[in-house]
Amino acid sequence: MDALDILTNLEYIVPFFQPIFSADEHRIIGYEILGRIQTESGYESLGPFFLDETIPEEYRLEVDNVVLKKALERAAELEDDVLLFINRDAELLMMDDGEQLLDILRDFERIGITLDRLVLEITERNFTGDYEHLCHLFNYYRTYGIKVAIDKLGEDSSQLDQIGQISPNILKINLMALRSMHSTTAFQDILFSISILARKIGAMLLFENIETGYQLQFAWKHGGRYYQGYYLHRPDIDFINRDILKSKLKSEFHQFIMYEKKKLEALFSITDRFQKRIQELLMKNKNVEHYEELLFNLAKEMNHIAFRMYICDEDGFQLSPNILKKDDMWMIQKEYTQKNWSWRPYFLENIFKMKSEKKGILSDLYCDIESGETIRTFSYPLNTKEYLFIDITYEFLYEHEELLY
Repeated sequence: MDALDILTNLEYIVPFFQPIFSADEHRIIGYEILGRIQTESGYESLGPFFLDETIPEEYRLEVDNVVLKKALERAAELEDDVLLFINRDAELLMMDDGEQLLDILRDFERIGITLDRLVLEITERNFTGDYEHLCHLFNYYRTYGIKVAIDKLGEDSSQLDQIGQISPNILKINLMALRSMHSTTAFQDILFSISILARKIGAMLLFENIETGYQLQFAWKHGGRYYQGYYLHRPDIDFINRDILKSKLKSEFHQFIMYEKKKLEALFSITDRFQKRIQELLMKNKNVEHYEELLFNLAKEMNHIAFRMYICDEDGFQLSPNILKKDDMWMIQKEYTQKNWSWRPYFLENIFKMKSEKKGILSDLYCDIESGETIRTFSYPLNTKEYLFIDITYEFLYEHEELLY
């Protein structure tokens, strides 16, 4: 629709509400407010209008406020624990230091819409103003109980430092990126960074644009507390029964739980088999004194599993050379002796765990620095001072599907 048609027909603007479901309650905990305009052919989204930067900011803000006021009037009929997610562009918000928005919200507080039910959903990717000033505004809003969510995450992790400054209550992750990215691994790497940040700042993850059961499982597995998308429910002009998907979500989450438990059981089983196999081989080679001979003997027995082995001390210094399988032949890399690996994530933590529990550890999946392949490492305590590391080939992981997740 033409922008002028929208501005001259404000009476036809209506709010739509897209429900947001929770993992812990299996019910609707809030609604995102979306703008629509009624036309002869039905309701049309106002999204393109709000995203069109050629339209003067004051006009976009005017329409935004019309949508908000009409939505808050409707929200008076909701239960008083239902959250309302309000979209705002950071540039538009800072036009008047956010005062106009706060005035509207405080007006509706008088009719029962308490400010602690409101979540300000901010898109700040293209914000060009004073970032510190924006952070101060969010902190000011928080004094009223208003929560802050950062929108449009999932495409890259370039603004993570800025998100850390804002310390939002909710990080909203766009699962459309999961469909559009050529590599799911790339998306998972970005998501891992976001999830670590969320944990550090105490934010919750909300996954949007969930369109399939697989995406819901992906969101659940990666720490999502809140979910929205067409797979769950489309935006609607009316509010719906909060428990509309309670039995469905309970059933689906139960399947997710069973799948994860089955996978964990398989991982524990394989770890236990590695543990017993290494114990047997070490007993068989208990009289071997030299690191290189021991590693070569182990390599013969684990030729179909491993591609690299080495031994480190408890501080991460490599006591042995690497032995590396290349073109189906095992070779020595003496230059690795005395390299230190304590800088690697979880290295010292895992050393302490092995020393304490006196058993081996199977690592998570990670990308090997040198080969670029996805691998796992099995670490094993030879004694309290020496630790064996066995890098497992991707081929072996592929043969045991449960090791690739």
